[in-house]
Amino acid sequence: MAEKKEPEVIKTDEMVKREELVKKEQEYDELMDRYKRVLAEFENYKKRSSKERDLLYNSIMGDVMTGILPVLDNLEKAVQAETKDTSYKQGIDLVYKQLQDLLKANGVEEIESVGKVFDPELHEAVSSVIDENLGEKEIKEDYRKGYKIGDKVIRHSMVVVAN
Repeated sequence: MAEKKEPEVIKTDEMVKREELVKKEQEYDELMDRYKRVLAEFENYKKRSSKERDLLYNSIMGDVMTGILPVLDNLEKAVQAETKDTSYKQGIDLVYKQLQDLLKANGVEEIESVGKVFDPELHEAVSSVIDENLGEKEIKEDYRKGYKIGDKVIRHSMVVVAN
């Protein structure tokens, strides 16, 4: 038996061009999809890197400033000390002010305590007293000032809490 030959399909130039166009459109769509994914990945990378850089900066600044805070405490005590030498007193005041300005310029803020409600995230209670003039968990006295950089506490305030 003679085998039947299937008729050959003759493709016209227009059909060939149309097939090539479809292939090129598919390639374009695939490349555009890859481009969009890579672009989104890069944007996420930039955001993540920026956030990590900020966290690292705040962590390092916190460590450095934590070392400076005892110096600030001692200068504050020196400012409060009585002396007859006015030049010495002015010098201590000037150094204390400069150190406070340095801390402020680097984002270090003092934590408000006296008269505020006790917050364990910001304060460390070292004593408690009963005082009818103050409200529940109201801070009466500040033993040691606390500081923070942004939202990160670098040293808790040591406080006396009422009631």
